[in-house]
Amino acid sequence: MTFSGPPGTPGSRGVHPAWLPDEAFRPIGSRRTLLCGGGPLAGTVHEEVASACARYGGSVRRRAAGPDEAPEAVPDDGPEAGPDDGADDGGPYDLVLALTTAGPLPAVAETALAGFRRGPAPGGGPAVGPDIGPDIGPDIGTDIGPDIGTAGGDEGIGDEGYVVARHDGVTVVLADSTTGLLYGLFHLVRLGEEAFGAARPAEHHRPAARLRMLDHWDNVDVHPVMGQVERGYAGGSIFWRDGALRDDLTRVRAYGRLLAACGVNAVTVNNVNVHATETRLLTDRLRDVAAIADRLRPYGVRVHLSVNFAAPVALGGTATADPLDEDVRTWWAAVTARVYETIPDFGGYVVKADSEGQPGPHAYGRDHADGANLLAEALAPFGGVVHWRAFVYNHRQDWRDRSTDRARAAYDHFTPLDGRFRDNVILQVKHGPIDFQVREPVSPVIAAMPRTRVAVELQVTQEYTGQQRHVCYLAPMWSEVLGFRPWGPAGPGVAHVVAGDVADGAAGGGLVGVSNVGDDPYWTGHPLAQANLYAFGRLAWAPSSDPAAILDEWIGLTFPAAGGNDATGGDDGRLREALHEIMDDSCGTYERYTVPLGVGFMVRPGHHYGPDVDGYEYTPWGTYHFADRDGVGVDRTRATGTGFTGQYPPPWSEVYESLARCPDELLLFFHHVPYGHVLHDGTTVIQHIYDTHFAGVEEVDRARLRWAELAGLVPDAPHARVRELFAEQLRCAEEWRDQVNAYFLRKSGVPDARGRRIP
Repeated sequence: MTFSGPPGTPGSRGVHPAWLPDEAFRPIGSRRTLLCGGGPLAGTVHEEVASACARYGGSVRRRAAGPDEAPEAVPDDGPEAGPDDGADDGGPYDLVLALTTAGPLPAVAETALAGFRRGPAPGGGPAVGPDIGPDIGPDIGTDIGPDIGTAGGDEGIGDEGYVVARHDGVTVVLADSTTGLLYGLFHLVRLGEEAFGAARPAEHHRPAARLRMLDHWDNVDVHPVMGQVERGYAGGSIFWRDGALRDDLTRVRAYGRLLAACGVNAVTVNNVNVHATETRLLTDRLRDVAAIADRLRPYGVRVHLSVNFAAPVALGGTATADPLDEDVRTWWAAVTARVYETIPDFGGYVVKADSEGQPGPHAYGRDHADGANLLAEALAPFGGVVHWRAFVYNHRQDWRDRSTDRARAAYDHFTPLDGRFRDNVILQVKHGPIDFQVREPVSPVIAAMPRTRVAVELQVTQEYTGQQRHVCYLAPMWSEVLGFRPWGPAGPGVAHVVAGDVADGAAGGGLVGVSNVGDDPYWTGHPLAQANLYAFGRLAWAPSSDPAAILDEWIGLTFPAAGGNDATGGDDGRLREALHEIMDDSCGTYERYTVPLGVGFMVRPGHHYGPDVDGYEYTPWGTYHFADRDGVGVDRTRATGTGFTGQYPPPWSEVYESLARCPDELLLFFHHVPYGHVLHDGTTVIQHIYDTHFAGVEEVDRARLRWAELAGLVPDAPHARVRELFAEQLRCAEEWRDQVNAYFLRKSGVPDARGRRIP
């Protein structure tokens, strides 16, 4: 696979091109293109097209901005827009990329704009999501619908939106902003030759969520326990190394390019657990953050910073960090003003407070609204936002006390504060009530804060899903979360909440993912784990997209031999078919050989890799399965348990409360049942545990053998890396099977009905 990319990309350093190999640009680079418009991101568009044309023989002309186009400021060290590539000779052109403000537009672009104004074809994907459990029916499931992010022409194309059309043999991309033009260009890259095929009416595409952010858990200093990247499984940080900013930030710019190509527009550059050195990024190390922002800016990616709530004290500015103290307010206002003087397009702060030992407002008798509003007040004059994480719980529990329930904590802490947060506070809520487990219900906090901006946080790095040593395509799980309708079939879904598309609700807070990127040559350690990063961006842009379609898109871009953008015709679909077999249900496979029926945290304490059924069961961090000789599961009902089911609105509060109606996959999350309890498919709980763990290992082995058959269709280096990782995945899956089955055989005394060997 060849890769050079535009200037500033690290192909020569042995870094994998991910979903932007040179071959993906062949359809654009072999054609004649006209670019109409100016500005820094238009310069990026021009650079991308010109680089592709240099490789594949096409041409690009750039026409000067029209008289009605507002000029854009270009930072001194930003990309130069460059002069026109000769006068616009009127064509003919195969592709026109134009800002609507760059008038007069070519006739073909005016025709496309008129088609959009008459009413564009929707650009969203199909409704997705399976039914949710028995006796509920599909109407209460996860159908998001195509209405998110696909508004009609009367509202304009939008800040990040674009219109794509093709008629009279010319493909047109129109946008109101240079950001939209860049996203439109990458849309054509995804389409490949299809973009230049049959005529297509004007399609309007715009993101459902305004904020689509990745949180890096990267440490500036190497942490003695967590290393350079906390919960990172792809090597070191691409930003930091041994206490300092990396000397060469070429790869950071390439990262911004990958993010723009899948729709991500914001990045937090340091760990939410803010240590001493990271605290100084706010002040004397701020130039390091600015250097990163300079590399990401050409691709429309804004920088955010995780901050220490106690920074005024830690940095010697004040004697207290009390959010209601006037000196503290003044300190944050002054520091924030200096941040924006240095980074004018700075996005805002991310805060983990009063959680797992991090400082917060509780130390001063204040609540989370007081703390968040302090920072929001400082950010407001500059248009910044504060992401305040709702991951707050008691991590010093007594395992013998069954009334304490970690799942309840975020709701109990934050719902009394609804309506008290400033408009530029975004409450960042993990998608489930525990901690990124492979199977959890959707967090009830998402539906319980109608007067607060809520962002949903997903974990792209695979802390509890194989740590990027196992194939585990996470988009199907995320799609279920985004499609979940907390208020029932007539109500909005989670995707509507994060988009702000809820009647009488607060503006949307967007989607946030914990990044899975490191300095590994394959970006994510496991070459196939790249699909999770790509899918996060695509679902943040269009939550109703089909996960299988996103995977197919990623396959075609990443492996041109699969018959995607490769003009040579590829391999007749064999590689594409095999990758779908391996990856489509890989998350389900992982669930089958690890945790049964909604149980979580059966992992080894500390590093969280591999099985340890009782590893956390008797620790201060919580209890998760309550297995004894008679049964298993956590009673979270209102009638006899912790009352967690009551945190959901109807109908889900009744569904989860009912042993008969609770979905099987969440049974042990909500109920403690005997091992002989019969599931809806007629299998007992104990037999389900045995069957799924044996089946999961068999599925891994089939996937391993299927991958081996792809030798010669996949380049040698990534094929060898994945082959080695499959060997580890099979070993670990067998360990999970044997430990979990043996544990429950000894607890229950019930043998496997099929007579298989259990150690």
